[in-house]
Amino acid sequence: MRITLLQTDIKWGNPHANIKLVEQLMKTTGDSDLYILPEMWSTGFATEPEGIAQDEAVNEALLWMRDVAKEKQCAISGSLAVQLSDGTYRNRHYFIDGRNHQEVFYDKHHLFTYGGENQYYTAGQSHTVVNYEGFRILLLTCYDLRFPCWSRYADKLEYDMIVVVANWPQSRQSAWHILTRARAIENQSYLVGVNRVGDDDYSHYVGASCVISPTGKTIAQCHRNQTEALTVELSLADLRQRRDKFRVLNDRD
Repeated sequence: MRITLLQTDIKWGNPHANIKLVEQLMKTTGDSDLYILPEMWSTGFATEPEGIAQDEAVNEALLWMRDVAKEKQCAISGSLAVQLSDGTYRNRHYFIDGRNHQEVFYDKHHLFTYGGENQYYTAGQSHTVVNYEGFRILLLTCYDLRFPCWSRYADKLEYDMIVVVANWPQSRQSAWHILTRARAIENQSYLVGVNRVGDDDYSHYVGASCVISPTGKTIAQCHRNQTEALTVELSLADLRQRRDKFRVLNDRD
């Protein structure tokens, strides 16, 4: 499967500008099966969503994602700050598959209490694994990466790839580097992590979006502090061969 990571410098609270930036970035790469955007890619990490998070039914960025997936016959993934019809806010990670007319989402389970996200958003209580082009893909969002039990490969949580979207700051960059590799190794899974670059009022972000092999090796990584589209090819056959040869998952707790 051909995957493109879209590492962007998010303009605060400006979906229109962020959509235009992503469109320009997508023009620099060939067609892919799956495009992946950062966490809250249309607004920045808005822990206080009032006035920034749009109603899900009319969310400009969500409508754009649907249009792109349909037009390009691809899938596109990324999280948005949305308000639901019941008035609650969600940090919702969408996976929109225009090729197979499928749309699913994952509501971030581990809200970032250190930044106050838990005061305004409602946490999700269930996992989301989407089947696409033969791959079973587990959706995660940023802070979830720190909690291995939540993403542990299990009889009722089988997958081949983790897609984690993030606004992970430079101040904790070493944790990003270690945890992306750890989650891939312990679950014998590909991991694709897409982070942002640039600044908001709270943090500086250096990106280092990455694609990690089931053995923890870096298949590809975006440059630090640079808006970039990075495309890789991932093989499901290679993953299955490695799992069959070295059966770590059979001995899991």
